[in-house]
Amino acid sequence: MEQSVNALPVRYRTQPTESGHRIGIATLNSERSLNALSLAMVQSLTEQLTAWATDSQIVCVWLDGAGDKAFCAGGDIRAIYEDAKAHPGEVSTAVTEFFTQEYRLDHLIHRYAKPLIVWGSGIVMGGGLGLMAGASHRLVTDTSRIAMPEISIGLFPDVGGTWFLNRMPGHCGRFLALTGYGMNGADARYVGLADHYVASHRREGLLGALSALGWHGSARTDHDLLSSYLRGIEESDIAALPASRLHRDQGEIDQLMGGDSLATVAEALASLESEQTWLLRARDSFAAGSPITAQLIWHQLSAGAELSLEQVFRQELVWAVRCAQRGDFIEGVRALLIDKDRQPQWQYVTLAAVPDGLLDQLHSSPFAVDPLADLKEH
Repeated sequence: MEQSVNALPVRYRTQPTESGHRIGIATLNSERSLNALSLAMVQSLTEQLTAWATDSQIVCVWLDGAGDKAFCAGGDIRAIYEDAKAHPGEVSTAVTEFFTQEYRLDHLIHRYAKPLIVWGSGIVMGGGLGLMAGASHRLVTDTSRIAMPEISIGLFPDVGGTWFLNRMPGHCGRFLALTGYGMNGADARYVGLADHYVASHRREGLLGALSALGWHGSARTDHDLLSSYLRGIEESDIAALPASRLHRDQGEIDQLMGGDSLATVAEALASLESEQTWLLRARDSFAAGSPITAQLIWHQLSAGAELSLEQVFRQELVWAVRCAQRGDFIEGVRALLIDKDRQPQWQYVTLAAVPDGLLDQLHSSPFAVDPLADLKEH
């Protein structure tokens, strides 16, 4: 019996071009869950992107999400939660498998040779940002809402966050990681997570217009061709782009986040008084977040600045499975997504109470053989 298109984790089609080539189009297909990234989606995307990478007819890949509300609101946290909860204190095989395959997919996108467009309209969080961050042409719109809010669920900004957060202006990366601040499209462009702004109503028209580009079949030439075309679109739409708060208030963010210890930054945030409600929300999100996660984030950004992309994914895999095993992940997901009481009972009430021994465990690999040891350095 043929599987319904509506039941497929990712929908695929190819679109012919006037040059005789084709564009591969992949659509995350779980509109009800805001296209939360499941293991089935990860496996399907990895297989299809790998096939398209070696298909000479495919000159460009387009990745979007079903519906208008979200590209991808994150990983399928509920499934990971259920398995971690069923194996308390253990390194869960299912949790390890999900993060291993997710990071492999993210790495594939970072190293993809052909132009790969991500339509980052609507909500883009967590695992969705992992898909978007490594794409060659990342589009944001007037509806883009982008965040890494892992401090609220006892995880950490993974999916390559160690890589891209450390490459942002000033202390923006530290601010985003510790507060979970939700960026708009202009913010994302400012910090290097987006390449072009396009009005949200353009999706179907833009897809059609791509068919008329003079694709060459040479990845480098086609990259330049696509970039030039998107810059032209952006010039006509840019006036409608809302302002970037991160850009406007970079000085204040750097002052808040510029301390040489987490305790200093926490004190600066706690004493923050401002008429800007978005800064106060960021302050409160940090205060309500997991102290274990905050400590891990501080180490993540401090120790990870010099890591290669491949080393980043290997280290993040260690942290991810350890957070599910020993961190606040189970309790954070329970409070936010399962019981929805928004009253997490973190293991430790304050940052200072988190023991060094626990942090040492989070940093130590549980693997006899690194599951990502074969990722190839660029």
